[in-house]
Amino acid sequence: MNWTDERVELLKKLWSEGLSASQIAAELGGVTRNAVIGKVHRLGLSGRAKAAPAPAARPRKPRPVVAVAAPARPMVSGNTALAPVIRPVIEVEPEEMPDPVANVIPMAERCSILELTEFTCHWPVGEPGKGDFYYCGSRTKTGLPYCAYHARIAYQPVQDRRRDRRVAR
Repeated sequence: MNWTDERVELLKKLWSEGLSASQIAAELGGVTRNAVIGKVHRLGLSGRAKAAPAPAARPRKPRPVVAVAAPARPMVSGNTALAPVIRPVIEVEPEEMPDPVANVIPMAERCSILELTEFTCHWPVGEPGKGDFYYCGSRTKTGLPYCAYHARIAYQPVQDRRRDRRVAR
């Protein structure tokens, strides 16, 4: 396709009338929209006439209001990152409560980090760096670093952890 003087004049006329590049390409025939855009830029054409304004959007129908009772929530305005979280109290049945005597570690079994072996419980008790810090030191379960009591605390079944997370939310 060659740009003849007649086609260039028709392009200028259609461009000044505000037609789009696609419309001009269809009018000229045998030329693409991109070819029209390239020629317009090479000719330095600008100052297009304003295209006819698009018809105004039709107004939407108002949606019917459905009365739905929203769940009651405490009203907090502003940043809620530091707002107090109110969690329900979880009642524990007596059979689920751990035996308080099972957590008592005899003085003879307590040990320091230097006394730990593969057969002693590695469960830390207290605050590291303080004088009353020690490790459990009880006999470990086979293949675990903890005694039977501390292994139950450290290794919880996946289902129990998921249930605890749901309750905490």
